[in-house]
Amino acid sequence: MLLTLEHNTTFGPVTLGKSTRTSLMALDFTPLAIPDVLLIQKTRHVDERGYFTETYRRSAFATIGCDFVQDNFVRSNHRVLRGLHFQLPPKVQGKLIRVVRGEIFDVAVDLRTGSDTFKKWVGIQMASDEPVQLWIPPGFAHGYVVLSESGADVSYKVTQEYDPGLDTGIKWDDPEIAISWPISDPILSPKDKGLPTLAESDLGVHLKDRGAGAS
Repeated sequence: MLLTLEHNTTFGPVTLGKSTRTSLMALDFTPLAIPDVLLIQKTRHVDERGYFTETYRRSAFATIGCDFVQDNFVRSNHRVLRGLHFQLPPKVQGKLIRVVRGEIFDVAVDLRTGSDTFKKWVGIQMASDEPVQLWIPPGFAHGYVVLSESGADVSYKVTQEYDPGLDTGIKWDDPEIAISWPISDPILSPKDKGLPTLAESDLGVHLKDRGAGAS
C-alpha cells in the first residue's frame, strides 16, 4: 500500500473572498494560512422567532469540488482533545466541520508530501454562535480540543466512508509539527494517547525510506 498522501494539484487555493450564492444560501470561502483549508461563512436569516440557516446545499459547494458520503456527530466534554486523525489511501477523507454547541479549537495538518505547506498546521477557534464551517481537504490530519466548559457538539461531513483498516493518526503534541494548543493538559482517549509521532508513523517511515533511496 502506498502510504504517501500526495498533493492534489487539481485542488488549488480558492481566491480570497470568492462567493457562491443561490436563491437562499450564500457562502463566502476564505483561505486560511494554508490556502486549501477554507473558512466558510454562511448566511443566517434572523427574525423574532430565532434564525434559520442552511448548513449544506450541494450546488453551493460546487466551488470546492467535493462530494460527501457520510455524516458524523460527536459530543465531547471540556478539555477533550480528539486527534490528530486521518485516513490512508485509497479512502483519504476531506471534512466539512461545523460546531453545533459550544466552542472548539480546530486544527488541520498538511500531510501531502508534494505540498509547499507539508507538515505545516493551521488552527482556528470555532463556536456554535458563529455561522461558519471549516473545509479540510483530503490529505490532512485533523483534530480539535473543546474550549467551552459545558462541552461541545461537532458535526462533520466526509468525502469517503470510514474504514477502520485505513484509520490512523499522529500524536497531538508531535514536536516536529509543534501545534500551539490553547489547552496544555487535554483529556485523551487511550487510542489517541498511543498514536505515534509523524516520524514514527508508517507515513513517516515510508518518507524516510524513500529519501534514503534517493540519496
